[in-house]
Amino acid sequence: MKQILILATSIWMIACTSTNQTNTQQESTDAPKKIESFDWLLGKWERLNEAEGLKTYENWDKISTTEYTGIGFTMQNEDTLKQERMKLIHRSGKWDLTVKVPEETESVTFAMTNYTDSTFVFENQEIDFPNTIKYWKNGNKINALVANTEMKISFEFKKQTAMH
Repeated sequence: MKQILILATSIWMIACTSTNQTNTQQESTDAPKKIESFDWLLGKWERLNEAEGLKTYENWDKISTTEYTGIGFTMQNEDTLKQERMKLIHRSGKWDLTVKVPEETESVTFAMTNYTDSTFVFENQEIDFPNTIKYWKNGNKINALVANTEMKISFEFKKQTAMH
């Protein structure tokens, strides 16, 4: 009888421990997911691999942990030739990148398909070009690639130093 009591107590203790571990695992699964950070993108950047006579810049700001805004523009002499406004926004549990150029009435939205602490990729297969936008850290520089299956344009940026 004593052995049955010890066996029953042991089974009950194992069952309680197992249930507690299951509950702990469930709690960690239900915990809020850490929101990705794009802080390494912040600042004013100048394109290094630009055509002669042109200067291209990107400026990125952090609005909140769920929103970043950027503006990209290309200049020749003092004239702005191209401009685009970008927004990284976290909503409904996912990140989107929206890009708006002045000559278009609506912005184009790209969905994030890959993220690490030093790179991200956004895609929109419904448009011709670009349907992939990728950024990555490269030491103290950043690189970007806009592409589709037939064409790729690479960007290399260095951070601008503050002017005195």
